[in-house]
Amino acid sequence: MEIGQLREQIDAIDKEMLSLFEKRMQVSTEIAEYKRANNLPVYDGKREREKIAKVADAAADGMKDYAKNFMTELMDFSKCYQRQILHKKDDLALKIEDAVANSEKMLPDSPLVACQGVEGAYSQIAADRIFNSPNIMYFGNFEGVFAAVDQGLCKYGVLPVENSTAGSVNKIYDLMMKYNFYIVKGLRLKIDHNLMVNPGVKKSDIKEIFSHEQAIAQCSEYLKQFPEDVTVTVCENTAMASKMVAESGRKDAAALSSRFCADLYGLKMLEKSVQDRDNNYTRFICISKNLQILPGADKTSVMMVIGHKPGELYKILSKFYMLGINLTKLESRPISERDFEFMFYFDLETSVYSEKFIYLMSELNERCEEFKYLGSYLETV
Repeated sequence: MEIGQLREQIDAIDKEMLSLFEKRMQVSTEIAEYKRANNLPVYDGKREREKIAKVADAAADGMKDYAKNFMTELMDFSKCYQRQILHKKDDLALKIEDAVANSEKMLPDSPLVACQGVEGAYSQIAADRIFNSPNIMYFGNFEGVFAAVDQGLCKYGVLPVENSTAGSVNKIYDLMMKYNFYIVKGLRLKIDHNLMVNPGVKKSDIKEIFSHEQAIAQCSEYLKQFPEDVTVTVCENTAMASKMVAESGRKDAAALSSRFCADLYGLKMLEKSVQDRDNNYTRFICISKNLQILPGADKTSVMMVIGHKPGELYKILSKFYMLGINLTKLESRPISERDFEFMFYFDLETSVYSEKFIYLMSELNERCEEFKYLGSYLETV
């Protein structure tokens, strides 16, 4: 038989399957209404296991696993469809809708903002981009920023979460699990690292280079040109590295930091833009204790813990697919003091005005072992 004839057979079978699928989903609608009337849950584990086992048992040899997976997918579609029909907004959905309707339309001009490091830090530069004239309070580490917002000491906090060259700032994701907060704004900031020294210092004089671990990773290729006896020392912050070099007066030390630090600390830019990639960007988030959703928010971040069973992550991911919601980031982090358990972090692109988005938040909040909505926001460059 020719390939064209075989494809005609496939097309005919697909047409029959589509008709049967539509009939099945119509019956699912009636089942959903029955469950609503009788206050029954959508998911019936016993019925589902029996159904999948029966189909797998009836399938021909060599088809059993395929039939099992096919029926599992079909029943997931059915459950998703029924839940949309029966959807009752939970407290989280109502809270999101209230924030969309009643949040201020823009961020304040001069709030008290927490940043990690000292003056000249990239977090400060990001804060100056997010707010018109922020009053900045500096903290020695990232946890200090989270704590300041959590305790109400500062209205907002600005933190780096990811770099296009060096990847995620893992410490931030670990702290996200510890503190309650919401992301209200995102910013992508172009990062230029420069080799800073005290006046009169030559490149051949340098014996030690200070910077933050992310900046060091972003300049790893550049640093390979230095002799092996040159030490690279990690600091809490790039601006702090410049400040240390300036205050020490050392003639054998250098720092990797922003150009802003040259004038600020009286240093000389020995070499400019030394990062490995010219398109080097860091994503910053602005956090608040209170949920605030500004107009135009099209990005949402969530964290969740799911069951430790085969296919659990796939089932979660399939919900995004079925609702046509795009994922832009998926990160996993080990949960402290829990053996081989992980928290999953998601960034997704979707309008907060979409009913599908509200449904998805309620669905994930119900289905996950732990679920944390981190906010919906607009990210600018």
